[in-house]
This record gives sequence, C-alpha cells and structure tokens, in this order.
Amino acid sequence: MAPTNEEGPNAALDPANDPANDPEGPALTTLRTRWATRKMTIKSSNKKRLSIMHRAGHKKHNSEKSRNSGGTESLQTEANTATDPEEGNGGRKMFFNLPLPAELLDEEGHPSQHFPRNKIRTAKYTPISFVPKNLWFQFQNIANIFFLFLVILVFFPIFGGTNPGLNSVPLIFIVTVTAIKDAIEDYRRTILDIELNNAPVHRLGGWNNVNVEDDNISLWRRIKKANSRFFGLVWHTIESIWSKKARKELAVRKNPEAYADAPRPSVETHIPRDSFNQPRSNRDSFVSAREDIQMTPVPSPLPRQTLEVPQEDDHKRVRELMQRKGDVVNRSLPVKGDARFHKDHWKDLRVGDFVRIYNDDELPADIIVLSTSDPDGACYVETKNLDGETNLKVRQALRCGRSLKHARDCERAQFWIESEPPQPNLYKYNGAIRWHQTFEDSPEPDLMTEPITIDNLLLRGCNLRNTEWALGVVVFTGHDTKIMINSGITPSKRPRIAREMNFNVIYNFGILFILCVLTGIVNGVAWAKTDASLHFFDFGSIGGTAPMSGFITFWAALIVFQNLIPIALYITLEIVRLLQAIFIYSDVEMYYEPLDQPCIPKSWNISDDLGQIEYIFSDKTGTLTQNVMEFKKATINGQPYGEAYTEAQAGMQKRLGVDVEKEAAEARAEIADAKIRAIDGLRNIHDNPYLHDTDLTFIAPDYVSDLAGDSGDEQQVANEHFMLCLALCHTVIAEKIPGSPPKMLFKAQSPDEAALVATARDMGFTVLGSSQEGINLNVMGEDRFYPILNTIEFNSSRKRMSAIVRMPDNRILLICKGADSIIYSRLKRGEQQELRKLTAEHLEMFAREGLRTLCIAQRELTEDQYATWRKEYDAAAAALEHREEKMEEVADHLERELTLLGGTAIEDRLQDGVPDTIALLGDAGIKLWVLTGDKVETAINIGFSCNLLNNDMELIHLKVDEDETGETPDEHFLNILEQELDKYLQDFGLKGDDDDLAKARKNHEPPGPTHGLVIDGFSLKWVLHDALKQKFLLLCKQCKSVLCCRVSPAQKAAVVNMVKNGLDVMTLAIGDGANDVAMIQEADVGVGIAGEEGRQAVMSSDYAIAQFRFLSRLVLVHGRWSYRRLAETVANFFYKNVVWVFGIFWYQIYCDFDVTYIYEYTYILLFNLLFTSVPVVVMGVLDQDVSDKVSLAVPQLYRRGIERLEWTQTKFWLYMLDGVYQSVMVFYIPYLAVSSTSFVTKNGLNIEDRTRLGAYIAHPAVFVINAYILINTYRWDWIMILIVVLSDLMIFIVTGIYTATEGSVFFYQAAPQVYAQASFWAVFFIVPVISLFPRFAIKAIQKVYFPYDVDIIREQERQGKFSRLTQGDDATVIGEQTASKTPSNSSVSSRKGKHIHYASVDEDRRPIYPPSVATHTTHNPRSQNGSDGTNYTGHRQSMDMMQTQSLDMTPPMRSSFERPRPSYDRARPSYDRMRASMDRTRASFEASNDFTSAARLSRIESSQSYSDRFHPRRLRGLSLTKSANM
Repeated sequence: MAPTNEEGPNAALDPANDPANDPEGPALTTLRTRWATRKMTIKSSNKKRLSIMHRAGHKKHNSEKSRNSGGTESLQTEANTATDPEEGNGGRKMFFNLPLPAELLDEEGHPSQHFPRNKIRTAKYTPISFVPKNLWFQFQNIANIFFLFLVILVFFPIFGGTNPGLNSVPLIFIVTVTAIKDAIEDYRRTILDIELNNAPVHRLGGWNNVNVEDDNISLWRRIKKANSRFFGLVWHTIESIWSKKARKELAVRKNPEAYADAPRPSVETHIPRDSFNQPRSNRDSFVSAREDIQMTPVPSPLPRQTLEVPQEDDHKRVRELMQRKGDVVNRSLPVKGDARFHKDHWKDLRVGDFVRIYNDDELPADIIVLSTSDPDGACYVETKNLDGETNLKVRQALRCGRSLKHARDCERAQFWIESEPPQPNLYKYNGAIRWHQTFEDSPEPDLMTEPITIDNLLLRGCNLRNTEWALGVVVFTGHDTKIMINSGITPSKRPRIAREMNFNVIYNFGILFILCVLTGIVNGVAWAKTDASLHFFDFGSIGGTAPMSGFITFWAALIVFQNLIPIALYITLEIVRLLQAIFIYSDVEMYYEPLDQPCIPKSWNISDDLGQIEYIFSDKTGTLTQNVMEFKKATINGQPYGEAYTEAQAGMQKRLGVDVEKEAAEARAEIADAKIRAIDGLRNIHDNPYLHDTDLTFIAPDYVSDLAGDSGDEQQVANEHFMLCLALCHTVIAEKIPGSPPKMLFKAQSPDEAALVATARDMGFTVLGSSQEGINLNVMGEDRFYPILNTIEFNSSRKRMSAIVRMPDNRILLICKGADSIIYSRLKRGEQQELRKLTAEHLEMFAREGLRTLCIAQRELTEDQYATWRKEYDAAAAALEHREEKMEEVADHLERELTLLGGTAIEDRLQDGVPDTIALLGDAGIKLWVLTGDKVETAINIGFSCNLLNNDMELIHLKVDEDETGETPDEHFLNILEQELDKYLQDFGLKGDDDDLAKARKNHEPPGPTHGLVIDGFSLKWVLHDALKQKFLLLCKQCKSVLCCRVSPAQKAAVVNMVKNGLDVMTLAIGDGANDVAMIQEADVGVGIAGEEGRQAVMSSDYAIAQFRFLSRLVLVHGRWSYRRLAETVANFFYKNVVWVFGIFWYQIYCDFDVTYIYEYTYILLFNLLFTSVPVVVMGVLDQDVSDKVSLAVPQLYRRGIERLEWTQTKFWLYMLDGVYQSVMVFYIPYLAVSSTSFVTKNGLNIEDRTRLGAYIAHPAVFVINAYILINTYRWDWIMILIVVLSDLMIFIVTGIYTATEGSVFFYQAAPQVYAQASFWAVFFIVPVISLFPRFAIKAIQKVYFPYDVDIIREQERQGKFSRLTQGDDATVIGEQTASKTPSNSSVSSRKGKHIHYASVDEDRRPIYPPSVATHTTHNPRSQNGSDGTNYTGHRQSMDMMQTQSLDMTPPMRSSFERPRPSYDRARPSYDRMRASMDRTRASFEASNDFTSAARLSRIESSQSYSDRFHPRRLRGLSLTKSANM
C-alpha cells in the first residue's frame, strides 16, 4: 500500500503538498509497522503479503460464481481472495479527525460514500409494505387469481350472479386468515429486530464523524419515524392499562434520563496485576492469537522446498521497531474536550464511529479494534453466533492504536483506514491503517502503515469475554456486516403439496374450461333453433342473439361450476395446518423441561413437508454435540488409565450383536464404583479443596493408586510429571469462584484445553492463574510459580502447541502436545520403542471409542540452545516478508528430538440420544450430512461417535491444498478434483453424465453402508463449480455419510441448494448458531436448536426444538402423519367437489345447458360449509394409520413419504374418476326413480319439481361423500364417527328448518313432502351402496392381496406384536429414553457389574485391528524402523544428569542396560471391554502387524514427511487423524 497523492487527509500533512510525492522528487519512505497478530495458514499469510506489499497485481483472483437459490439470493460463496482496498471494486476509505479529500466529496461538498444504516430488518414486511407485499405473495397462487376473477364476474348480473358480497366472503376469508398468520410469524421477527436495534452501545459523542452526514434523514423516513412513534405511543398507552410491564416501559420512554444507567467509571489500563483471573499476559508467544476459525487446514510444512529463515535485515528490524513505536495519537493537536462516550442505540451507529465495548457485550457492528484493557492489546471473543463454537478466540488490537484509552485520545487520533468492500468471507479481511508520525530523529513526518487482518476485526454477533473493555472504530454496519451478508433474505416457503397442487388446479381448469365451452356451445345452439318450443314460448335470449347467449352462458357456467377449483380447499388446508401446528406445539414428548422449551412451529404451513424429507443437513457443534469436552482416558508411561463407556463403543458393540443395554448397565455400575474409589484415593493423597466430586470426569482408581506410589516410584513420578505438563502447557484463563470449598473454572480458546487443565486440577495440579511472567500452580497443596518463557501456540497447520518453561531446578523444558502423528514424527530416533508401541495401541483403542486423542512430549533445552533459538525467534517475529513462514520454521527447529510422555483421550459429549436418533432416521431412509465449521479430524471423530461412520466403511477424502503463492490457476484445482471424482465414480459404475443424474433423481433408495465422504471448505469451493457440481453430487449420493468440514455459512447453503435442486428432493437443515441461518433458510424445512445461548438460528427457522433427539419424533411421527393426512385431505376434497359439480352438470342435459341449478341455492352455499368440510378437516388433523410409538419403532414406514407416494398424479386422477362415476350414480338413480313416476302431493305439486329433485340428489350425495371420507380414514374413533353422523344429519336439519319458513319460496314445505316419499328413502339407501361398492371392493382387494407396509404393521399391531411399546417394557423409542439410559452418562449407577479379568501382559501381545488403513501413506525409506531401540521411558540431554532427582517430578531416566518397565496386572474393566470388542471387529488380512497403529506410527516417526500437495487421500476409516481439536 504505497502512499499516493490521494491519501493525504489534511492541509498540514497533505501528501499532495509534500515534495516527496512529486514524480520527479524523492520518494517518501513508508515505515510499516507490522506485528504478529495471529498465525495464519500459508495461504492467507501470503495473500496478505502479496496484497499489501507487492502491488504489481500479478496475483490471480479466484472467485466463486454467485448462486441463485430460492429465497436466498443474497448468499454468495466467498471469493478466494479478498479484494484489495487500493484496487477499487467498491473498497472504502474512512478518515478520523482529518478532512475528507476532494475525491470523496460530491459537487456540493457532501461525502460521496454512502453506507447502510446499522438498523437491520430480518422481517419480510413493514407496516407499510405488509398489505401490498402479502397480497402479492398470496396472489402468486393461481387459484386465488381465479377466485378473484370469479368475484369480479359475479358483480355483473348478466352472468347470473345474485350476491357479489356473499360470493366474495370465501376469498376474503382465506386471504385474511393467511395474512393474519403471516403477520403473526413476521411480528415475532420484528420484535427481535426492535430489541436488537435498540440494544445499548457506548458511542463517542461530541465529535465530528466526517465520513457520514449528520442530517441525512430523508423526508419520507421522518414521516415514517413520526408515525411509528405516534402509533407506538398510542399502543403502549393502551397496553399499560392492563400490563405493569408496559406501564414501566412507558415511563422509561417518557423520561429516559431518569432510568439511564450510571455512567461508567473512567477507564485506565495501568492496573496492578494482582489477581490471577485478570486476562492479562505479557507472555512472549509464537503468535498472539490462536488460529481459530480458519476454513481450510493445510499440512504441516515440515520439508520445505525453500526454507524461510530470519535474515540480517530482520535482526535490524527488531532494533528499529524497538526504537520507533507507531502511534496514531497526535499529542500536539488542540481539542475542545467535548467528546464523551455515552449510551446510544445499535441502530444509530454509523461507519467511522468510535465505540467502546465492555465485557460480555455483544458486538453491534463489524469493528476494527484499536485498543483494549489488556496492555498487549489482546481481547477475547466468543463466536458462537458465527461458527457455533463456545470456546474463546483471541483478537488483537492494532499496534498503533494501543495508546487510545479515553475520549480525548480519540479526539487527537489522526489516521485513515483503507478497507476492502463488504464480502461474506468470515475468515479473511484485508485493510490498512495509515497515519503521519513525527520522530525525534526525523524533522519530516513519516507516512506510517500497519496492515489490518481478520484478527483485528470484531464481527457483529460475537460477544466480548474476559476483557474489561475494547475500543474500536466501526467499519461495516447493518446489512454490510459479515453475519448479515451470510444470513441472506428471509424466504417465503411453500409446501411441496401446495406447489404440486397448482398443476392439479391447472388440470381442473382444463376440465372446467371444457365444461363451460360445451355448455356455452350447446346453449347457443339451443337458442339458435327455430323449430323448438324454446323459440315459441320464451321471451328471447338474454344476449339478444344465439352466439351472444352462448358467450354469456360460458361465463355463467364458469360461476356455476367454480367448485371444481375449490376455494374451500385452501381454507380447509389453512385450518388443518394450523391445528397440526398446535398439536406439534402441544406434544409433551418434545418438551424440554430444563429450558422450558416445547417444539415451536414458527411456520405453520409446511408441516406436510416434514413427511417427505430425504436429506438432513446438520451442524455439529451444539447440534449433535453439547460442545462439552470431558477428559476420559490417558496413557502414561505405557500404562492405560480411565474408565468410560462411550456412544461409539456402544454402537460398535451393537453391531457385534451385544446386548448394549445390559452392557451399559454393567459399565455404569463399574464406573460408579470406580469413581468412589478414585475420589477416596485422591482425598487420601491430598485433600484438594478444588476437587468437586461432580466435576470429576477422569475416573481412574488405578491412576490414583499409581500416583500414591503403589506401583513404584517410576510410575508415580511419571504420573505426577504428566499432570504437571498438562497444567503448564496451555493458554487458559483461570477464574476462582469463592465458596466453601472454592471452585476453579477455566476459560480456554479450545474446550479440549479446558478439559485437560480441569483434569490436572482434579488430580491435584491446579492452575491458579497467569501473570506476566508465568503460571501460578497449586501442586498437591503447595503453591508454586513456573516462569513461562515462550508459548508456541496451536494452529491447524502445526497441529501442536508448546510451552517453554523454566523449572524450579533452573532447567529449561519444552513441553509439546499435539496430534499423535505430528508428535510421533518429532520424537527422538531410536528411543522408547516399546513405549511408543504401547502408547500407539492405547491411542488406537481410545480413538475406536470415539475419543479425541492427543500426545504429550517434552524436550530439555540447554541455556545456549534456548538463547540461540530466542534470538532467531525475535528476528522472525519482526520480519516484513515471509514472517509467518520464518516464525514457523524457527519453531519447527525447536520442536524436535522429543521424548514421549503419554497421551490423552477426550470425549466430545454428544447430546442425549443422538446416535439412536441418527440410526432411526437412517432406518427411515433419510440421509444425514454433517456440515460443520470444525476441523476434519474432529468431525470424523464425531462421525464415529454418533454412528455416521463405522469401521467397515471406506472413507473418501477429497482434498486439494491451497498453494503458497496464490498464483495457481483455477483450472489446476478443477482438473485435479475432476480426476479424483471420475476415479471414484468409476468404482460405482457411473460416468457423472446427465443420464446418471436422471436415474439418481428417480432413485430414492438409501446407499449401502460401504462408503463415506469427507471434504474441507477449500476443496468444496471447487467441487461446487458448475463443471464439477454434478459429478460431486452423484458421488455423494453413493455415500452413506457425507461430512463437509471447515465450511462457511454460504457454503452450507450452497450444498443444501445443490442437493435440493440437483436431485429434486426434500431437504431439512438443523443448526443452532447464526452460522446455520443461511442453511436453515435454504432448506425446504429449517429446524433451529434452542440452546443455552444464541437464538439466531431459532428466529430464522421453521421449527424450534431443544434437543436433536426430538427431530426423530418431529419428522417420523408428526411429519409422516401430516403428509399422509394432507395428501388424503386434498384428494378427498377434489373428489367431493367433482361429485357435487358434475351432479349439476348432468342436469344441464335436460335444460338446454342454460346453467340452471338442480340444487336449491341454500344447499350450494352450505355444501362446503356444513355438510362435507368438517369430516375432511378432522381427517386432516386427527387421522392416524399407526400410533406414534409404532411410527418410531418401524421407521421404514416413512419411506412412502420420501418416495412421495401419498400424493401422486395417479392418485389425483383415480379420485377424480371415482368422483365422476359416483356423480353419475348420485344423479341418475334419483332422476330415474322420480322422472317416470306420477306421484302427486296433497296440494297437487309434483315431486318432479327441480328443487325437490335436487333434494333427492343432495341427501344421498352428502351421505356418499362423508361415507367415502370415512372409508379413507384409518382411525375410526368416536370423534370421527360423531362428526360424520352430525354432518349427515345437518342436511336433514337444515332442510327441515329452512323449508318450514316462507322465505324458502318455491322450496317451502319441501322437507315433509320429500321425506314422505318411499322413493326418497329407497334412493337414499341404494345410491351409497352402488356408489361406494367399487371403492370398497378395490380397497379390500388391495389390503388382502397387495398390502402396503402400513397395512402389515396395522395387522401386527392388532395381533399385539407392539403391545410392549404401550406397556413401556422396552425403551426402544427415542422419545422414551431418558438421559440416564445413554451410555455417556456413566456415573449414576451404584450396582457393581461382573467383570472378566485379563492379564495385561497377554492382552498387550494381542493384535490391534485399527479402523483405518491409509492406502496412500507417505513412507520414508530412511525411517528408523530397525534402529537401536530401547524400552526406556525417557531421554535426557546429558548422561551426567541421570542421577539428578528433579524438583519438578521429571521421571527418572535409565540407562540402556536397565530392565524394561514393568507391566502391571490389574482389573481395568473399560480397557478390557474395549480390547474384547476390538478383537472381534475384523478378522481379515488387516490383522497383520503392518496395519496396527504401532506399525503405522513407526512409519511416521522421524520421517518428517507429509502427503503430496494436491493429492486427495482415500482412507479406510481413520485412527491417527483423530487428534484433538485444541
């Protein structure tokens, strides 16, 4: 970012006036202040370097194409490279305490840059736009347009309309009901928007923000705001009459000053650090912030082609930076002193405002951090709303802004910021801050520059944690913020049946058109005849001529036959869906008491879509897991410790046919007994005040006994030193909760790290806090202080972290923890072979149990080694070019020649019932994909834990790595991935062409459990390219499970869109964070998890549930019921209207098609209102083919919904034909019975009268229709029978009452006249029999000879085969399972189970069959497989220190001729149980030693190798990739 003449912001320091900017003059030297704010991936670091420093423009920008998807048009997959500010493309410049340059002003001197307000609106409507916008959405329904047209027709009497107002009532009703429903749904979103927009924030006032105009409110907005205030005040005044809360809120509005919070005290950062829980540290760190949410991890760059090491210029740079400190505050600038931070609303923030954020505040906009309460400029944020993670992330203030503390400092700060334009990538940001600064050694001010990265940016939606305050400037507001760009537009979802019903409506339009044309033509011909009686006796046609009469008759017929397009159907469907939503809300089986959270249907109209879901897309963290890490097991000095029974182990045993419930009960009893013994042992060793029995997760009585010295000094010291290392190698923040006893809580950037430190605390090695120099520990009751010299932190490329500690005996110890494959590759060659083998086997077993494994190792450093390294490290940290590579290379040199100490295993606790729920959904034929922002290894771990992946599954890993220069063309990545896709597709016999896709769209069978697919976010970007998307989709369809890792919110939505539109299937997305909103909105059905924190996903979802396990009941029970009910309701509604309308049509044959009603008009009005609609509604709400428990016990019943067999075009036409047949019977049997008779009543009126013949037809018609509905109903309970009987009686009651009044005119006294005829009753009983016989016969034959699955299950239910479900004998239903029955809750039982004892020596010699074998393993032929191995537990730098007993409890080291470490025989139930399970897993060729973890790790150790750069790997399962995500 070289300075240009546009960058000078004021007259005093205008670069345009500086001779240095003269093209002929000398160049002004730009002093760049660049500091380590975060270790980035190779890609991002080089991108930033190339973007900021090399302006040649040689880098190629790769961007994904925008995707168009229904309802989420604004979502775009992020560009590969953020646009550079100086390259235009919509970048922005912001000036602070400097006038805007001329190019940023318009002709009138106003700012030419315009930024959106910070007020956001997620609601679809505003009070002004609601009516037109809602009507627009509703009249996209073709039926509503037709009904509106009919209402208009009725206004013209010439077409036979009599009461336009009455005819418009049904349309007004359906539009009004739908509008009210939409308004209620949108009102909820509006309330949340108002709360968010009016949230408080401390904004700098009394200061001129030159970037925006103060008075830029248009007249229209002023009018709207005035109206909103007025009507809001009126409403709140009325509400205050009955609501105390409203009265208080009204008082606050009238007098806000009286209720304002007290002003914050003056902020000062120089506070003595005397408390351990203050988040301050002056620790020299490899990076100041952890690599937290990088999208794509890259391999650890061990063997570099070009090593980047610190040069001499870097060492000079260190000295120069020590002398010159960048500072944006101009101390000599005179200020008025009026600026103050005061409370304001979020919606009032503008780009360029100074804001101060306090601890636990939510970020109101995207803010660049200038300073924090921490002297080092660090602040901690929780990004749950962005990536779902609750662990803390570190963000860093700009170096040049750390002197800003008070409002007066902000007034004196003179600088300008060049920023990239708003874009959706959550993980990248490019910008620069520039200012002029005068130094003592330079008379002229130097132009200073410091780059701004994503580490200096606080994103809207995050929360500030463990930081007293942070001060920054607003860079993006409102819908320009990253979270809002990723959220997309709230879509309007229409159920699939409603969409498909439009085609049926069109078909009925065709039928109606034919009927109307036929009626018009025949009536016109009738009027044209001159030899018929009509010509002689009528007064003439209404049209004057025969053709005109036929034309008018056409439109009149349209009104008479309009019920073929039944508006009552739409009213009925709205009522049915509303009642279904109420029943879903009232289901106590989906109520979660801890949160007082039922299942809340937020969209009432898509309940039937829940019954057709074929693909479920789930987030991981907070959705499948609790994001609660628990330390379960460890292997120390070759000894395995820890008792646990995990979900993955239960799933493994279930596949082996083991009685899991019995096994789980025994395991819980053993674990409960072991926990009691472990706690007693720990209390005997040391009465630890920080040990709370309920918090203990590492249940290992054998570890406690070894810690007490029962197995000898060697193991005791090894155990002590292991826990000490866990207590020293971390970056957690300790917080002491006062009490008796006190409690220590740990907040970490990774929940894994917090679990490790918490276990060290429970074992007696308690972290009390951190200071600027080191860590305070309480070791077995003794307070100690350990100086931390350096911390080399974890990131996704290094996959390890290290701490350099000065021990009490003045030795320097490097403690390193990381992924097992990484640590093994860095162990000292030829040492500890037996220990390595044992540890590898133990880690293998831990990984099989679904646990996340880590290795712990150490290295002792001499003073000279450390001093030399520190010098190189400081030089690397000050480097301008290749800084990240140099720092990583320096760290890499130190983290070698390690000594293995052991390993840990942590369980990422799944939510209750997750594995069983996933298994149940899988049995139903639903495919589950996991889309997560987490690391690949972590996602695979969870895949095994929740039974998405298993040991027999071949894992396809699609991966291309980012290059280091950014110059690789797009075609390179596309070609590599296309080759891989073609290779894998060939294994399935596919080519990936359109024919394969057409077959895939028709095939809804779930794939076999043979393959799983894993892909990361960077690779996903390329396979979503138009050239590869189809092949990728077809490959994924062949895989049982698909895991997409490191994906952004927009990518999640893109994957959902690809599957939804590519395969034409119904999709459901479930998540709990703001990062899931785009996916939830893109899917046909969105489900939000209402967790402990964060409700963005819930507000954007269609259904809100509290636990993932409730999804099975929501989908398999309510979804299946709703879909089947709605499908049957729609079909029956079309059928009954055909019967009714065709009855009128058949009568036209006998009246020259002059559209005379055969029915009295009262019947026509009440047919859909009283006579036939209620049974259909009851069927749509209450019908059950099987009970809820049977639906869950036999999930295969759901497959009819996936295949969409309940509502098909075939079914529609069969019901239509049945209706036509029955209409013939309903009309002609009464007609023939009456027309040839001569019965005359006492008053001489013939029964052949039109309306009385209509009564003959209407009564059996209603009876037939209701009986037909009853036949199609599965559940004949008393409510259904009562409704049908009442509906049948209603026509008799109405006829009797109506005809008794003189208002019935020609129909007067028709009831006694008709009911007195024997022919009426004969017809009434004969017509239903003849009409319903075909349907009854076909149904009987189908159920006996061609039964559906549900028919068989219903028969079995009657036989009592499912009686156990109602009796509660067997808890096989997810909804019935309690938390105490899940394997992970393993410490609640007190019954001691039986246990078979195995000798550890013999067990260790048994082969281990790992769940994975890497088919593309990189093997170094020079690895020390046959080196001079020893069986030693440790390695020391010098032999003369061997006899020294260290004060830090380092294990004693032994010479090569000492005896090998003993193996202890003891009962380890969990260890033995897992070994027994593993030995039975696979008896195949993989049982050879070459496929054990020990053999694999021996190939890895000291090889210093990694996989080829662009080489997608294909793995059979995984074991060593199960490293912890720290």
